[in-house]
Amino acid sequence: MVMPSDTRALPAPTSEAPWARRALMLTALAFLALFLALPLASVFTEAFRQGPGAWLAALAEPDALSAMWLTLTVTAIAVPLNVVFGVAAAWAIAKFEFHGKALLISFIDLPFSVSPVISGLVYVLLFGSGSLIGPWLAAHGVEILFAVPGIVLATIFVTFPFVARELIPLMQDQGTTEEEAALSLGASGWKTFVRVTLPNIRWGLLYGVLLCTARAMGEFGAVSVVSGHIRGETNTMPLHVEILYNEYNFVAAFAVASLLACLALVTLTVKTLLEIRYGAALAASRKH
Repeated sequence: MVMPSDTRALPAPTSEAPWARRALMLTALAFLALFLALPLASVFTEAFRQGPGAWLAALAEPDALSAMWLTLTVTAIAVPLNVVFGVAAAWAIAKFEFHGKALLISFIDLPFSVSPVISGLVYVLLFGSGSLIGPWLAAHGVEILFAVPGIVLATIFVTFPFVARELIPLMQDQGTTEEEAALSLGASGWKTFVRVTLPNIRWGLLYGVLLCTARAMGEFGAVSVVSGHIRGETNTMPLHVEILYNEYNFVAAFAVASLLACLALVTLTVKTLLEIRYGAALAASRKH
């Protein structure tokens, strides 16, 4: 075939005019400034409106300390349980074929499609005084609703997809070759998981844990339904912010909100640093 001598270089499929790139960048920056930066700045501005002393006093208030402790306690319980479930679910879905796999994936995605308030109402219907097991629980002194167990259950429900959904595509991309090789060499199932599977998914697992932690600390809807809003007992930090704001105690409300924002920023910073430091290792693990 004779090629014409007067051929012109075709533009790359992803190339665009400089003005288009600038317009897209300005649009993205304006969106981030309007919907993220400005609200975040207003939170810290209101929190420190009366100075650092008022901010510290709001955080040192007994109800605020109780809310912080409860938030950390619930997170410390919910996140490890979600890690166990997420790893087990991702391992089963990515490494094995079985009946009901599609149904399991649908159940994992369920909290993404169901309102957190609805999930909280489900627990009320399940453990409330009018339910089948509610009277039995009350007769045996077991408190689920308006107590820490109910808050933990609601938090687990809304956060358990994060670890599994981070690991499933990663483990599917890695395949089963390395695990099969380890098993053929005589390694047990547990040793194969610890020595082969876990090192390959460690960074994806850490990302999922960070996202799960951030959501657990900031969950409001489901926890609001099952907590009972008992000050000093069942109020997490988001619920405490709502109560303070409804009482027109704006400085204290924004002080606690600023602490939540700081925790979220720390989580985001750690995630970004991990991506910068170990992004190449994670990309390489996904190619295997």
